[in-house]
Amino acid sequence: MDWGQILNNTASFILSAETIGFMLAAIGLAIHFGYAGLLNFGMAGFMAIGAYGYAISILSFGLPWWAAMGVSVLGAVVFAVVLGIPTLRLRADYLAIVTIAAAEIVRLLFQTQLFDRWTNSADGLGGYHESFRAANPLPAGTYGWGPWYYTDQGWWARVFGLVLVAVAVLVVWLLMRSPWGRVLKGIREDEDAVRSLGKNVFLYKMQALIIGGVMGALGGVVIALPSAVIPQYYLPSLTFFVWTALLLGGAATIFGPVLGAVLYWVLMAFLAGVLPAMANAGYLPMTATQAGNLRFVVVGVALMLLVAFRPQGILGSKKEMTFVK
Repeated sequence: MDWGQILNNTASFILSAETIGFMLAAIGLAIHFGYAGLLNFGMAGFMAIGAYGYAISILSFGLPWWAAMGVSVLGAVVFAVVLGIPTLRLRADYLAIVTIAAAEIVRLLFQTQLFDRWTNSADGLGGYHESFRAANPLPAGTYGWGPWYYTDQGWWARVFGLVLVAVAVLVVWLLMRSPWGRVLKGIREDEDAVRSLGKNVFLYKMQALIIGGVMGALGGVVIALPSAVIPQYYLPSLTFFVWTALLLGGAATIFGPVLGAVLYWVLMAFLAGVLPAMANAGYLPMTATQAGNLRFVVVGVALMLLVAFRPQGILGSKKEMTFVK
């Protein structure tokens, strides 16, 4: 096995667009679940709306990239309101059912030929990068170090994504230190008690759903910036991958989602290199393709063990996660 190549590919995912996008989506889930106690199983829908809203705004309506991001944010707000109005006054499991179904409806709508003029149906969208790349302030060329060697456009997409992550972390830190954040944590622990104090629990939940959904949409935009928008990417499994990243780092923590996203993609990249190499070397009784898919089993088992023995995640505390029990 070529350990140098395996480790090089693994390290490269630390700064990949997928990792940065997962950071934003996991931060959004942290607001939903970690701080508000909302079981949102439809983050893939928010990410799809962010990516498609960005691409369609540029390709079909000629908007600049920054205005297209505004459209993505607006789309996430509308989606959150549509989801929240019929469900947030009910038990948390109703929200879970509705969100996973709504995310799949969104994906199928983007994939259907009815909207082919705007979405290009199952083929997805590409070629929307010009305005964003034209705003690149970095010097032209290819530069970096070690496994992180990219063109100026590659660095621009990553730096922009990391700036969004830094802003999202700062926003969450400020919100959770504010009276609004303390009320939200109270709702997570016992919403009846908070309601008895005269607080509008529905409104607080709706605000949390909107803020977290916007961050998920921005995660979808970041993932789409250097590549293309393909509907098959936004399967329900995407939501559970983001949940895995969140639980790895810690659901009710500020930096846990960031750490969890890095660990998730590093682990997936490492297993994607090691397991097929072991199969080719005869150490595993399966083909390289089967061994590559085995990484999902390994990550799933690791997540089960994490939930069983450390549900608060790597950076979390048991005090913050008592509401899960």
